Amino acid sequence: MLRFCLCRTLRPCVRGAQVRRLGTHKHKDKLEPLNTSEGAKDFIYSLHAAERSCLLRELQNFESIAIAQEKLESLPPSTNQLRYVLLHNALPFVGFGFLDNAIMIAAGTQIELSIGVTFGISTMAAAALGNLVSDLAGLGLAGYVEALAARLGMQIPDLTPKQADMWQTRLSSHLGKGIGVTIGCLLGMFPLLFLGDDDEEKTK
Repeated sequence: MLRFCLCRTLRPCVRGAQVRRLGTHKHKDKLEPLNTSEGAKDFIYSLHAAERSCLLRELQNFESIAIAQEKLESLPPSTNQLRYVLLHNALPFVGFGFLDNAIMIAAGTQIELSIGVTFGISTMAAAALGNLVSDLAGLGLAGYVEALAARLGMQIPDLTPKQADMWQTRLSSHLGKGIGVTIGCLLGMFPLLFLGDDDEEKTK
């Protein structure tokens, strides 16, 4: 699940941009980068007609703003703006990390106690199958996680095209995603609190 979510990260947005919420469209496991013809084509074909129209409109707005500001010097984003970019990117990844770890641990444990006992598979094999279940669940839950994060009231960072492309903004974006995934994965370990007692009973 985590690999799928990282491919669909929330990039720093500019003024007037729309938040694209992921649904349950068909997605390929291996996604091409959007800076290639095949990657851009694959992304466009995965969108609905309304989403393509919205994307085209926002790209045109972005380019018009960028052209108008080409001759103007743009100041780097303020500390508050960078903090907001970090938080805006961290929130959805808390949910992604939480679901990824929680589902993997719960599914892996059940697989080990059922299929593992029957067929004698190792603990690592059960964990790998649990990760498979987590990845499959991520295909359907990713859109709901992003929709929930959007409902928390986090507005799109108000940045100009030049500010959105600055290294400070990109660094804050990546830091937010990393911090969000870390917190989410740590919170997603909560099933281990209930599995400890079962392991002690087995030992006895």
